[in-house]
Amino acid sequence: MRLALEQARKSYDASGIPVGAVLVKDGEDAPMASGYNQRVQQKNPILHSEMDCLQNNGRQKSYRGTTIYTTLSPCMMCAGTIVQFKIPSVVIGQKEVPLPADKPFRGNIDFLKSHGVEVRLLNDPGCEALFAEFLENNMDLWLEDIGED
Repeated sequence: MRLALEQARKSYDASGIPVGAVLVKDGEDAPMASGYNQRVQQKNPILHSEMDCLQNNGRQKSYRGTTIYTTLSPCMMCAGTIVQFKIPSVVIGQKEVPLPADKPFRGNIDFLKSHGVEVRLLNDPGCEALFAEFLENNMDLWLEDIGED
């Protein structure tokens, strides 16, 4: 998760949405790929951290035996991609974003589980702190990212 959080920090430092992801092959120390949300920086509506990570990994015949680490519970697009490519395991740093109170973002953990994906939730203080710092001055950008502007 430390590496995924480093990716999230890269996005934040570049005025983007602080979500990062890392793909690892079970039993290996070095990650296969990493990525971060570049939706703002690249003006690309689908370049969320998980999508960037998978794109950086390149074509893969099979994702058997892999785990994707992400600092925030995946949106439906990213959760669907995880299911589509049969990535068997996801480790999530932060489950939800409670703000705004009338439209909290909860991600798609139940969807992932219902499709046989093993999900581990860490409630990582580093992920939560970075995202809270981001929200202080970027609520409009966050709402745009989740389609709630």
